[in-house]
Amino acid sequence: MDQFTINLLFVGASFAIYIGIAIWARAGSTSEFYAAGRGVHPVTNGMATAADWMSAASFLSMAGLIAFTGYDNSAFLMGWTGGYVLLALLLAPYLRKFGKFTVSEFIGDRFYSPTARLVAVLCLIIASITYVIGQMTGVGVAFGRFLEVDTTTGLLIGAVIVFAYAVFGGMKGVTYTQVAQYVVLILAYTIPAIFISLQLTGNPIPALGLFGSTSDGVPLLQTLDQIVTELGFNQYTAHNGDTLNMVLFTLSLMIGTAGLPHVIMRFFTVPKVSDARWSAGWALVFIALLYLTAPAVGAMARLNITQQFWPEGTSGAAVSLEQIESDSTYDWMATWQQTGMLGWEDKNGDGRIQYYNDGAPAMQERAAAEGWEGNELTNFNNDILVLANPEIANLPSWVIGLIAAGGLAAALSTAAGLLLAISSAVSHDLMKGQLTPNISEKGELMAARIAMAVSIAVATWLGLNPPGFAAQTVALAFGLAASSIFPVLMMGIFSKVNKQGAVAGMISGLVVTLVYIFLHKGWMFIPDTNSFTDADPLFMGIKSTSFGAVGAIINFAVAFIVSSMSQPIPDEISELVESVRVPRGAGAAQDH
Repeated sequence: MDQFTINLLFVGASFAIYIGIAIWARAGSTSEFYAAGRGVHPVTNGMATAADWMSAASFLSMAGLIAFTGYDNSAFLMGWTGGYVLLALLLAPYLRKFGKFTVSEFIGDRFYSPTARLVAVLCLIIASITYVIGQMTGVGVAFGRFLEVDTTTGLLIGAVIVFAYAVFGGMKGVTYTQVAQYVVLILAYTIPAIFISLQLTGNPIPALGLFGSTSDGVPLLQTLDQIVTELGFNQYTAHNGDTLNMVLFTLSLMIGTAGLPHVIMRFFTVPKVSDARWSAGWALVFIALLYLTAPAVGAMARLNITQQFWPEGTSGAAVSLEQIESDSTYDWMATWQQTGMLGWEDKNGDGRIQYYNDGAPAMQERAAAEGWEGNELTNFNNDILVLANPEIANLPSWVIGLIAAGGLAAALSTAAGLLLAISSAVSHDLMKGQLTPNISEKGELMAARIAMAVSIAVATWLGLNPPGFAAQTVALAFGLAASSIFPVLMMGIFSKVNKQGAVAGMISGLVVTLVYIFLHKGWMFIPDTNSFTDADPLFMGIKSTSFGAVGAIINFAVAFIVSSMSQPIPDEISELVESVRVPRGAGAAQDH
């Protein structure tokens, strides 16, 4: 059986399961559409939360970014993991105790203001749409390779699948679909990693293999450091970047995590506040299985790729074009070249492909001496690394098929959660809460489904022109959530900030961060600015992906200043804030 047929079987079987679950768990009421009827078991919710949380950025892009940068991109791991802990400890139980369907509804009621709810809807939609672009990008990458179509066609196929199970299933259908998607994605991520760790270090646990030794007895990371530095790249295990940006970026990811509504909404689906705490703990366990494996996947893949291009070591000969064409070891290059995400060029006509850092002075001297004319691996998209990893390591065909299904499960699970958050904001917060308060439950349910369908169409269109790799696009979304939503949630639970302060803080944090991002990117508005280089930062050298933390500080400062200059909150709101924070609520939470 050829590889394409195997891929088709794995992907097709997983999709049949997802759609079957969605039909079985179809939402029949607004409570089921928004919060799965508040009847999800904590372990089930923890697994669904993990799938919702571990997106295309975690599955596809994070290991690729770590592989080609090393230690400095561990900020993705630290920020996302730390942010989830922050969410679980500081927000999830209190928001569940408040007993609403959506984040925007909590903000509107806590700050006793329809305007605050409306501004929260705007912030939520902007952050969620930016986030979902990364997921659709990941869908296109995975479909493009394993169904052997271009990424645009792959993205369109993925959009149809999301439509099929998310629009009708709502939160109830999405929850149980995400449980299946978690099982698929964690198997798809860890099984290839186990194979590769055994190949390189003899250790079946990738996280331990990362600190083990290769067959020659040299520590794996030491071998990798030696190879990449001899090719002119930065030392893999060293901090080579800007410390300020690394700290701000990590902080932005952390507080952005705690402000993204699609994960917070998951804690509204359990029966009790204590269940929200338990499901947060279970989710952290399920997330850790992938996040402890990702650094090993990145390092081992970088070692495998580099050794393929310098098969006799860095002092030997580069891989020849003849080898690429005739040696099955390099079949992965031909298949990925068809997607447009991998490319090479024999610039000096020597019949070989030299892969090195042509910007390093030492390599420029070597290149001049040996007649090289620049790095000839002209394109290696970070998003392909995890998917290409089993092929690079020459693993069995069924493993390649499994990872195809896993990559799609990761992207689709988060895309569905984000689209549900957007549609809930439009139908429940905007229409039911603002424009048409007398709408019937049936009408609201229909509005939610229409809003989700429109959101899928918009996300698909934007996914055709993303502002960076999946993880980079997601980083922008986290910055927007960090600067707009997280501060108002924290102030809503732990302070007496009033409605004027909340609205002013959200608007200032969002606007400042958006302006900073667009001044750097100009994405979709200024031609030829889709390189995502973040060159020439405007303020203290801070990159656009790190600016969310600054936006959050501005949000907090403006909110407290404006609040101190205006009327204090009403007594009943003050009592409400106190009641939400009191631990004695581990029983049944307030509902509508």
